[in-house]
Amino acid sequence: MKQILVTGGCGFIGSNFIHYIFAHRPGWSVLNLDKLSYSGNPANLQDLKGSSRYQFVKGDITDKKLVLKLMKKVSAVVHFAAETHVDRSIESADDFLKTNIMGTAALLEASLACGIKRFVHMSTDEVYGSIKKGFVDECAHLLPNSPYSASKAGADLLVRSFQETFRHPAMIIRCTNNYGPYQFPEKVIPLFVTNLLENKTVPLYGNGQNRRDWIFVEDACRAVLLVLEKGKSGEIYNVGSHQEMSNLEMTHKVLKHFKKGPEMIRYVKDRPGHDLRYALNFNKLRKLGFKPEWNFKKGLAVTADWYRKNPGWWQPLKKDKYTVK
Repeated sequence: MKQILVTGGCGFIGSNFIHYIFAHRPGWSVLNLDKLSYSGNPANLQDLKGSSRYQFVKGDITDKKLVLKLMKKVSAVVHFAAETHVDRSIESADDFLKTNIMGTAALLEASLACGIKRFVHMSTDEVYGSIKKGFVDECAHLLPNSPYSASKAGADLLVRSFQETFRHPAMIIRCTNNYGPYQFPEKVIPLFVTNLLENKTVPLYGNGQNRRDWIFVEDACRAVLLVLEKGKSGEIYNVGSHQEMSNLEMTHKVLKHFKKGPEMIRYVKDRPGHDLRYALNFNKLRKLGFKPEWNFKKGLAVTADWYRKNPGWWQPLKKDKYTVK
């Protein structure tokens, strides 16, 4: 049996990844380390409670002693734990620097000391900054424009330094915008979906012309597992879906799903330093065998249905100040 350490496994992508592992790698077991910050929810994995294949440890990735202890039990690491909300990073960068940079450093040091064979670090397309045209590949310069993306770029560079200095068997994934079940409703798609379920308007930044590529979380999990198993140590892999649209286009698609009109859009003041466009060239990952399987219409339908059926999960979270703009 292969045992892996997943950091931030009670978060959005982390919990979906653990469910994906349980469904597709029955011989594996998962050790989940999560400090249960505001967006970490143990209810995401309630169905795994009591399984001999799953163990949860509440703790901080910056706790070097704890991390070292856990690393001795596993052969591979998938590192999702991070502060990720741009608006929060603009208000205060402290938690982002601590978790995203110092936490990644603690994990790298412990994994090196324990001889971990595979280490996957989950990053973001935001480290490349705003792209006017075309697509960026993994060799593009890092030009982060928010405290959040700067902290993730710093983590990426730490991973690279361990690769180069110590030949650490780490790989970096830079993924486009995820959506799907279990996503905290401060993020735009679950915020819009839950607002519409409550018959509230949806807040759209600026003129809505910022462009994003959207990937359903199951496709992202498939990509992470592929890199974990077949990726080359020391490499960076972009993950995208080529389903790019403006935020206004995305908003209209969400409204159409709920049979709502444009009167439900509430335009709000734009975010400072709001990147106009992200777009990734993910040919390197395609060569490993990756192909997105979910289109936006299908993924949105599954996502909306999940939030419709689980109001007890998201309604208490909507009290957060970042979800009510």
